[in-house]
Amino acid sequence: MNSFPELGSMLRTLRLSGMVDSLEVRNRQALQEHMAPIDFLTLLLGDEIARREQQRLSVRLRRAAFHSAKTIEQFDFERTPGISRSSVNDLLTCRFIAEAAPVHIVGPVGTGKSHLAQAIGHQAVRLGHEVHFATQSQLFGALNRARLSGVYERRMKMLARVTLLIIDDFALKPIASPHDDDLHEIVAARYEKFPTVITSNLAADEWQEAFASNKMVGAATVDRLLHGAYCIALEGRSQRSPRGQQTDPETAASSAPLTASKPGAGKRQKP
Repeated sequence: MNSFPELGSMLRTLRLSGMVDSLEVRNRQALQEHMAPIDFLTLLLGDEIARREQQRLSVRLRRAAFHSAKTIEQFDFERTPGISRSSVNDLLTCRFIAEAAPVHIVGPVGTGKSHLAQAIGHQAVRLGHEVHFATQSQLFGALNRARLSGVYERRMKMLARVTLLIIDDFALKPIASPHDDDLHEIVAARYEKFPTVITSNLAADEWQEAFASNKMVGAATVDRLLHGAYCIALEGRSQRSPRGQQTDPETAASSAPLTASKPGAGKRQKP
């Protein structure tokens, strides 16, 4: 029951619903603690700020289009032999965003590349950054639909300017025309301005092979993605298994790793 209908109405008129929601609780707290009016007002304003921050976070998460709510807290480092936790923790500071540096996460199927990329994206969202996540197929499919609906330029502008772009399953399928030109335009526009995170089953020196129809565009695109990049190489067998079947970490550790891109895990490509 609202004990302050007139005050509540005024607060709603001012779009201060966070203060409305906590008004009665804070009023009781103020009376019990003999709180000064300025302290009471400070509490209410804090509640309003917290509500707005939560709303902004929810909007950024929705726009990011993550496939799942996977965070770094859920990532199983024990089942990912050889991964450098210090390198992952460094990426989670999102310092690479200020550097506009690309990030490569490479490794065999099922080793946690998408999970790790989304965890980094979630952390960026928490820190206030705009993020967009898509698989390569989703990225190109959305561009096809944008062409048909007349919003292609708007879509390209978003992909070029979003603070962090994450492309999952890169080079898993051939990149043919017009998508090779689309991707080159996006990567070129973001180069040294905004970072791009790439996950791939292939080592970076194999990416150019996906550009079967235009090797020149492929070379120019991959060259920009390689420059100054941080690399995380995941090893082991797939962590995906049928219900009731668990992967033995020791068995996973003994499996042959994928050949990673030339820099070591967590290191940067030299200019």
